[in-house]
Amino acid sequence: MLAIDLISEEIPPLKLSDKGSLAIQWMEDFKVTELPIIDGSKYVGLITESDLLDLVETDLPLKDQKIQLNKSWIHELEHIYEVIGRMSTQKLRILPVVDENGNYLGAISQDVIIEKVSHLAAMKDPGGILQLELNVNDYSLAQISNIVESNGAKILSSYIFTHEDSTKMDVTIKINKTDLSAIIQTFERYKYTIPASFHKSEYEDEMRKKFDAFIHYLNM
Repeated sequence: MLAIDLISEEIPPLKLSDKGSLAIQWMEDFKVTELPIIDGSKYVGLITESDLLDLVETDLPLKDQKIQLNKSWIHELEHIYEVIGRMSTQKLRILPVVDENGNYLGAISQDVIIEKVSHLAAMKDPGGILQLELNVNDYSLAQISNIVESNGAKILSSYIFTHEDSTKMDVTIKINKTDLSAIIQTFERYKYTIPASFHKSEYEDEMRKKFDAFIHYLNM
């Protein structure tokens, strides 16, 4: 999934001729903390909520305001993982998308990313979750897949988390079965450590709690 596929039609760009008061109103209306500014078809930069709070005269056009715009953007053909990384590291809720000539194509919103990630993670598909702990040198996705498939199941999605200053890693897999007992027994026969497992109902409750906590953090 590419950046061009993630553009939200709900986020309008500001023009340099627009007044600061319009930017303030749009941020309130669309519940965002950044808005893109364009000059004709060209992307200029992001104006932030803090920029608007510093405006001395909100009735002046943006081109006449003394503001330091955030120049963040992403190319239309970048992968969704690059989009997530850019928004995360720069703490953005809006990320403009441009073509190779710097033309503004639209903006990606945080809400769209959350929705798309839920599809990528197969969160809405029925199944269970296993968390495996193993040494980095012992990791083999082929072996993990073989163990799952030998029990008549399939891996829907997987995630890897490596620990800093450690040779250990966690592999979390979503499986298309809710009864994981036979799969767990097979992993244990292969000497895998399983710190956590979730059946569908338990997983949904846990994910709902984490999602609510994540949204609460974003709104702080």
